[in-house]
Amino acid sequence: MAKERNPQGSGSIAPTELGPRLRAIRLRQGVGLRELARRLELSPSSISQIETGRIRPSVRTLYALAAEFGVTVDEILFDDIGPLRTPPAAARPPAEPGLAVQRAHGRPSISLNSGVRWDRLMFWGDEDVEFLEATYEPGGASSPDSSLVRHNGHEFGHVLSGTLRVVVGFDEYVLGQGDSITFPSSTPHRLINDGPETVRAIWVVRGRRGVEVAAEPEQFEQRAAGVTRKRR
Repeated sequence: MAKERNPQGSGSIAPTELGPRLRAIRLRQGVGLRELARRLELSPSSISQIETGRIRPSVRTLYALAAEFGVTVDEILFDDIGPLRTPPAAARPPAEPGLAVQRAHGRPSISLNSGVRWDRLMFWGDEDVEFLEATYEPGGASSPDSSLVRHNGHEFGHVLSGTLRVVVGFDEYVLGQGDSITFPSSTPHRLINDGPETVRAIWVVRGRRGVEVAAEPEQFEQRAAGVTRKRR
């Protein structure tokens, strides 16, 4: 019989629950609040408000926190916060997922800043895979205007409904229902819903625990000047 995944604590994760999780990871790694703010180029007040649940982090900030802590976004959002793991990812034998069922009513979800919601679609043994349903409300985006995100891994996306604009480096793609995309997460990117309809998409990120990406080239921060190439 297939194992059904419905762990304790499943369901919608409120900002008041996410904040203490982030604080627990920070303290577990012995990083001070001001030092973390300095590394992420955020104000200590912003970090404090995120940790106390007064504000939600953006997708960009969440990925920056995950990269700084050396964990996946999946772990920050959904996994139990236990003792610091000492074995590096390369030293752990690869875990193969068995047969499992995740019921729709039991899957955890979280609403982030700027109109983005993530639902975790499956709990399984491979910690290096994030398997999500992403929802972008009209006007929702993965990062602020003219700001792109980059991190470890490789992304695979499939649009279920709505129209999603995806900027990858200097290229721009408009994806409609049934369209799919894949790209290296190390390439600066941004996802935006410019349309009037809510966007639902299946999103997979593989290899978040890979080698750290290099510093972001300055030219990608200047794409607001209009150098993006539109592709359809």
